Amino acid sequence: MNTSAKMILVLTVISALSGGLLSYWDSFTSEKIEAYRQSEIQKAVQKVLPESDERKEIQQNGFTFYIGYKNGEITGISFVAEGGGFQDIISMMVGVTPDFSHITGLAILSQKETPGLGTKIDYDPSREGMETWFTDQFKGKKTGNLTYVKNQKPRSDSEIEAITGATISSNAVVTILNEKISAAKAAFESINE
Repeated sequence: MNTSAKMILVLTVISALSGGLLSYWDSFTSEKIEAYRQSEIQKAVQKVLPESDERKEIQQNGFTFYIGYKNGEITGISFVAEGGGFQDIISMMVGVTPDFSHITGLAILSQKETPGLGTKIDYDPSREGMETWFTDQFKGKKTGNLTYVKNQKPRSDSEIEAITGATISSNAVVTILNEKISAAKAAFESINE
């Protein structure tokens, strides 16, 4: 057997063993990863629907709605909204009032924005005591036509303050919310049809 054939044989065996080992390891970790993901979703739902003490999950038209109740009355509805950011997909849990007119809360589930700039949409270490100021400012905002302002305080109930140096990430969050809240409202209203 010549040298090339030996190298090909050795590399094939190593590749097969490595692939088998990774596949075997995945069978143990995939369940734990999914359980952790579900746990993070439930924490996010609790954060964006703080007034609810009971939740019901409904799937409709590609959305999973988490409906919050208190004393039998709907207090709010939450769902995952995803869209393109500066670097990759931004995924967030959005809570809205039962009529979809106002945001009750916003929590970032995953993002891969520029470290130190775009990542401030989730956590801003430079604002001690107010690390989640960006997502916190969405609470109570009117839906439908969210906008952002730069280097100034918002003046209306549909404006938020953009992150300095991360306007694209700030704009991405606003755009995703404007698009997905409208689509989620239409999907939710079709449940009873």
